[in-house]
Amino acid sequence: MRIFLYLAAGLIPLAGWAQTQLPPAPAPAAAPGEDPVLLALIRDAQARNPDLAQATLLVAADRERIPQAGALPDPSLSLGIQNDGFHKIEVGQMDTSYYQVMVTQPLPWPGKRNLRTAVATLGAQTTDVALDRTRLTLEADIRRGYTGLLLIRSQERLLEDQALFLQQAEATAKNRYEVGQGTQADLLRAQLERTRLDQTRSRLQSEERIRQGELNRLRGAAPDTAIPTQRTLEQLPDPQPVAPDFLARAEAQSPELRSARLGIQQAGRSLDLARLDRHPDFSVSAGIMPRGGLEPMWTASVGITLPLWQKNKQQRAVAEQEYREQASGQEVEKVRCLLEQRVQERSSELASDLQVIRLYREGLLVQSEASFRATLAQYSVGRVPFLAALEALNGWTADQSGLIQAQAEAQAVQIALNELNLGPTPAIGAPGLPSSSMGSAAQGGGAQASAKSGGAPAGGGSGDASSMSSGPM
Repeated sequence: MRIFLYLAAGLIPLAGWAQTQLPPAPAPAAAPGEDPVLLALIRDAQARNPDLAQATLLVAADRERIPQAGALPDPSLSLGIQNDGFHKIEVGQMDTSYYQVMVTQPLPWPGKRNLRTAVATLGAQTTDVALDRTRLTLEADIRRGYTGLLLIRSQERLLEDQALFLQQAEATAKNRYEVGQGTQADLLRAQLERTRLDQTRSRLQSEERIRQGELNRLRGAAPDTAIPTQRTLEQLPDPQPVAPDFLARAEAQSPELRSARLGIQQAGRSLDLARLDRHPDFSVSAGIMPRGGLEPMWTASVGITLPLWQKNKQQRAVAEQEYREQASGQEVEKVRCLLEQRVQERSSELASDLQVIRLYREGLLVQSEASFRATLAQYSVGRVPFLAALEALNGWTADQSGLIQAQAEAQAVQIALNELNLGPTPAIGAPGLPSSSMGSAAQGGGAQASAKSGGAPAGGGSGDASSMSSGPM
């Protein structure tokens, strides 16, 4: 990224430029493996994120419903008295006068309790899957936010490099103007470009604070907690193309598809239960009737419900569950088709992004460097105006900005693939860098990133409640 500074210092034989202290060269590429800062952010989020804590508690709550579903209905206790006459209590005096204590236990038709337990178990498993979706979306949001933070900081470094060049250019234009070899317009233009850089720097700094605040929210930290980074976006390894068996693995792991398949099973068990509800339930009652000094009496009975209104109740319930089972089957097919579409889209997007990155590295940046070298050499001997040198700088910087934006877009696609996100690919972008100072390619990259997400802000899924399907999921 900083090679143009060395080129400028070597090709323009001016004392002010040659003596300027240049920034150090970028650090060597990081070793393969996950960024430790990113891993720490993910661990913090998994430990303190309230959305994940809420989803975990809901799983525990739904598991408590399983034994409830299979339990017997509560028995009922009834107390009473039967008395001969209205003038006084005749218990112990009359044979048919007694106190009564009776317990009644309802008994569902055999098989109903097991089916209710199965329905509740499948419901708890669906909540487990929702927890998996929350975990996937949370990790993806952290990765998106962190990559976005790296992108912002890469843009800031690029901006500072250009500011150094423009500072040198302003000094050169001033020297030439003072000795009558340049124009005042060159000096004014250099000052104008430096002012524009200050404007862009302010926007980037604001966006950096926003990204840090979002990451801190996800990991349960104070919004202004600093997040130092050890690697740059350029040091992240390029994503690998989508493997041929990725779709099969995605279908096996997709929370939405697993939830839809559980929905079919749950609908099937609910249909079996609705059919069994056409059979009557029973109740068993037993009681004792103390009669004072007389011998106590006891009673026992069996009751049965009479499904007299089956046409409007039980049969309608069966029809309802049949429709729900069919709808669940359509849900599975809908989710499967959407998942296949997203995998195909992202496979194509990733291949395109990797091709763009390769073209930047092997073609555009090489050509921009050659153009910058030639223009600076001609400017140093007075063959081209200052504006041509400035445009060469803009083109070089724009291509550098375009490369890091393409890298961020490739990372965004890879993150969405691993998230198994069924929605549009959430973008990872930076504020548009002004074409007057950074070239049109930088803005083009930002526009492309926004288009991928349907115009969403470049921050990630959970940043706007997202999520689960993010989305966010």
